Amino acid sequence: MSILKGVLSESKEHYLEVKKKIEDKLASLPRGSVKERNISGKKYFYLQNRIGKKIVHKYLGRKKPEEILRHLQGRKKLKAELKKVKEALKLLKRVEGKKRD
Repeated sequence: MSILKGVLSESKEHYLEVKKKIEDKLASLPRGSVKERNISGKKYFYLQNRIGKKIVHKYLGRKKPEEILRHLQGRKKLKAELKKVKEALKLLKRVEGKKRD
């Protein structure tokens, strides 16, 4: 039984480290979405996100912001990964709670 407890604690530590790394990466990536506006027949790009109850638009330029789009796509993948890590931690917590000695 002690071997199982050791494996569970190692797994929990691993998932907590992974969760911390993902959260740190998410904090460094931009939030929101890129919106394209046509004004007088010309395209302009904006980063749109929510701050509190307000929706804020930040001007990005006339060229399609490929780098920001990649960052936003990476953010989406990281959020999906974080969800899986949280589910694993929840499962480990549930397993630890059912100790029968």
